Amino acid sequence: MSYLARETASLPAKLWSRIDSAVSDAARQTLISRRFLHLFGPLGAGTDSIAIDNADTLAEVATDGLITTAGRKIVEIPTIYDDFTLFAKDLEASEHNGVAVDVSRAAAAAERCARKEDKLILLGDASLGYEGLLTAKGINKIKRSDWSAGENAFSDITSGLALFAKEGLYGPYALLLSPDLFAGLHRIQPGTGILEIDRLRTLVNGHIYQTPLLDGEIKAALLDTSERNMDLAVGLDLSVAYLEQSNLNHVFRVLETAIARLKRPGAVIVFE
Repeated sequence: MSYLARETASLPAKLWSRIDSAVSDAARQTLISRRFLHLFGPLGAGTDSIAIDNADTLAEVATDGLITTAGRKIVEIPTIYDDFTLFAKDLEASEHNGVAVDVSRAAAAAERCARKEDKLILLGDASLGYEGLLTAKGINKIKRSDWSAGENAFSDITSGLALFAKEGLYGPYALLLSPDLFAGLHRIQPGTGILEIDRLRTLVNGHIYQTPLLDGEIKAALLDTSERNMDLAVGLDLSVAYLEQSNLNHVFRVLETAIARLKRPGAVIVFE
C-alpha cells in the first residue's frame, strides 16, 4: 500500500483529478512564504529530519579525538495537515445523475493547511520547539516609526537595507506587511504624486507581500531571501491522502511535511 493509501478507495480517477486540482489551486492562491522562499526538495515522505546550519558559526570541532559540528542542529520535519469529508450520497448522485461532485471542501482544507504552513514558517511554534523566520534567535529588530506619517516607512526600509549592505546581504529582498500597514501605504506621498507602497516596491524589486499572520506585535519584516540565508525544506509536497470511510462518507487528508531553515539570522529584520 502506498503512503497516501489512495488505492484503498474505489473512487473514479476523474474525481481524484478534480480534488488534486482544487487543492493545488487553493494552496497556490493562499501560500505566501513559498512566493519568496527557495524550495529544498521534495525529499520524500520518508525524510523525517533535516540539518539546519547557522552559516555564521558552522565549523567542525575536534576534541580529544572526536569531531563534531558546531552551528548545526537536527530537527524533525513536522507533518502539516487538514482533513475534509465527501458525502457518500453526493458521490452516488454524481455517478447516477452525471452531476460533478462539489470539491470546495477539499479547497477549503488546502487553504487551512497553507495557512498552517505559513504560520509555522514565519512565527514557528514555541510549544513544539520550532523557531519561525520572524521569531528566531539572532534576528535583527528595529523600532518601527509611524508609517502613516511622512516618509517614515521609506526611511525605515532604507535603513534596513543599509544594515543588510553592511553585512554583505544584497538580496533578493522581500518585505512582509500586515494587512493594515499594506492598506495604509496606498496613499499619495506628499510632493511626489507617487503611492508610498510603489516607492517601497522599487526598493525590493516589487517583492511586497501582505499576510494576516502579522497582526500582533510584528507588523512588518524585511528579509534577504537568498537560499544561502534561508529556504524551505520539503519532504512530502502538498498531497491528498485517503483516510477512511466513516458513516459511509469518505474522509481525506491534505498533508505535507515541511520546515523553514534559517541559515543566517542576520538576514531578517523585524520592525517592532
